[in-house]
Amino acid sequence: MSYKIYLYDTDTDCIGSGSLSSSYLQYQLEAAAGQDVEVHISSVGGSAFDAIAIYDLLKKYTGNVITYIDALAASAASIVAMGGKKVVMSKYALLMIHKPMVGSGGNADELLKDVQMLNVVQSRLAQIYMDKTGLDGVTVNSLINAVTWLSADQALDLGFVDEVEDYQTDITNSAIIKNYTSTAPVFYQRYINKILNKNSNMNIENKELIEKTTSVLDKIMNFFKKVINKQTVTDKGTLHHAGEMEEGTEVYQDEDMTTPAPADTYTTSAGKKIDVKGGLVEKVIPATDDADDDDLPDNKFKGTKAGDVQNKVLEIKAKLHAQNQLLNEAKAALETANDRLKKTREEVKNEIKSDFTPDGSKRSNKAKTETLPFFAPQTTLAQNAVKRAVAP
Repeated sequence: MSYKIYLYDTDTDCIGSGSLSSSYLQYQLEAAAGQDVEVHISSVGGSAFDAIAIYDLLKKYTGNVITYIDALAASAASIVAMGGKKVVMSKYALLMIHKPMVGSGGNADELLKDVQMLNVVQSRLAQIYMDKTGLDGVTVNSLINAVTWLSADQALDLGFVDEVEDYQTDITNSAIIKNYTSTAPVFYQRYINKILNKNSNMNIENKELIEKTTSVLDKIMNFFKKVINKQTVTDKGTLHHAGEMEEGTEVYQDEDMTTPAPADTYTTSAGKKIDVKGGLVEKVIPATDDADDDDLPDNKFKGTKAGDVQNKVLEIKAKLHAQNQLLNEAKAALETANDRLKKTREEVKNEIKSDFTPDGSKRSNKAKTETLPFFAPQTTLAQNAVKRAVAP
């Protein structure tokens, strides 16, 4: 049985004082004496330094530690929550992160020292969030700067928590699927969790198990298809497929791999011919061993059959299609990079805005209702451009 510790705010105490101080938590962990520990959190925050000390104590504890966000883990309390080997969040709870604060007074030199100290503290807090979520520094600091409130599902999607507690008994599908996928990489588990969360009716009676499980597994398989999606450029557009292009391969006309490719004969830029019927490759005909186009004389078509000439035209058309696609992708990437480079450092850092403000919260006066946040540039070229833009 787990040893339970409750870090609940009182009228007088918050993180750093009374029964929520690092010294009190140390006493509790000593009393637990290596047992598994459950730390339940409901706090508006408090001392950042005490929160880091508690985080360190939880990470070094010899037993298994699970932290539970029961209602609110705001400010310093969010750092404490990150200390669990597993972080569980109530579906009704909230997680809030923001810039560290200090009550200052004095001359300009003293105030400047406070600013420098706060920047150092923020870098340490950001590192804890980065270690937990796997997000990059620009994204995490943007979330901090914006005073970000996260619901349980948002926190799960971003990696701040590992599980959302919904108080429903796991009967069949979700439990079975999670059991089979629990050893998958964390990145994939997050997407599987998103699928299960969006289909909340997965916890159902056994009589519907097979039908519902099949539906969810189809969605999971479609996701993994996207992960290993390959593209083959042809004279009639791009074919999308998983694995190598060979007889029996499923081919699609969209990158989501939901619409099968029409029945036709496709010619690749390398000269291969691919016969497709019913969304499957029926036959792959290798390219002929003709000399390279650049090495052929101007009269290379003389003395050849009309069918050979047509094949050569299709081959050239496929090459042009491939080149145009690459040029369009490069153009789009450059436009994205240019747009990012035009932004000031402050604009880039503050792109992510909170989309939730609880009524009456004293710590949320800077949080405003915003459009959906932009968390990170999607392409490598754009990511590098943003890093250069915000570099000191």
